[in-house]
Amino acid sequence: MPTVVALPTNPSALTVGRAAELFLDSLANPNTIRGYATAVGKTAEKLGEHRPLATVTDDDVGEALESLWGRAAVGTWNARRAAVGSWLSWCRDRHEAPAVPGWCTRLTAPDSETLVRSRLAIDRLVARREVAIREKTLYRMLYETAARAEEILGLNIEDLDLVGRRALVKAKGARAKSRRPGQAREDVVLETVYWDAGTARLLPRLLKGRTRGPVFLTHRRPGPGKVLGSRDMCPDTELARLSYGQARALLDAHTAPQGPGTGWDLHELRHSALTHLGEAGASLLLLMAKSRHKKPENLRRYFKPSDQALAEVTGLLAPGDSRR
Repeated sequence: MPTVVALPTNPSALTVGRAAELFLDSLANPNTIRGYATAVGKTAEKLGEHRPLATVTDDDVGEALESLWGRAAVGTWNARRAAVGSWLSWCRDRHEAPAVPGWCTRLTAPDSETLVRSRLAIDRLVARREVAIREKTLYRMLYETAARAEEILGLNIEDLDLVGRRALVKAKGARAKSRRPGQAREDVVLETVYWDAGTARLLPRLLKGRTRGPVFLTHRRPGPGKVLGSRDMCPDTELARLSYGQARALLDAHTAPQGPGTGWDLHELRHSALTHLGEAGASLLLLMAKSRHKKPENLRRYFKPSDQALAEVTGLLAPGDSRR
């Protein structure tokens, strides 16, 4: 039989860690407990076990999930998301508590089924008046660099070469390089990404003369108790770096036709850029240089030409066509 628990009525008395413990104690099935313990325990640790549950926002939960399992397999993501959702639903029945945000959706297709957005759709998104300059710059930069969202969001102004239209980013899976005794340590592997005129026009408007700190900032100062590294805080404005979860929620809000969770995903901008390059006839070597993939087979998922591109190729191959 599950344990019957009563949560404290004082909002500040119930911490995230205690809420997780009480929820797991309430479960009767040992298999369910084992399945939920990892998801709930790690999420509670990420949110801050000593933090009052009432101070946690929906977006805090989404960012924790993204940070912990954003790169996991679809089945793992869905299982962890469902477990955390059950925990928070149980808490809300008894106490003030957050929920899994709408933009943190359940995945129904493998990662290789990432949608390709047309150039026109991307241009229209960036041109919309209600899209702020921060998001305009982010979306254009993600598309023109074909970089991963976390790489661009991790940029600081000091990393930018505005004249050369390029920047050094911390590469995916970057690890400390091996070194001989006495050599200086290179903490991470850095790779170069390049952007075009669209990003070059928007960046100065976004930075407004700032010369240091994160390129993309939140509009609010971090809450009490939230500890950030010096690199993740603008020393002039005291604003924090825009997180992956916040950026994903903004894109979803700008593109969701049927409510939260139905909009675009940040990775679609990279995916679309590489697909468009492939459609335009870019060589495999150029695509590998742009995407920074190390193996040609990892580029296969980007070779999904649109109907328009297929129609144009068919025209080129048609009998009697002078363009052959």
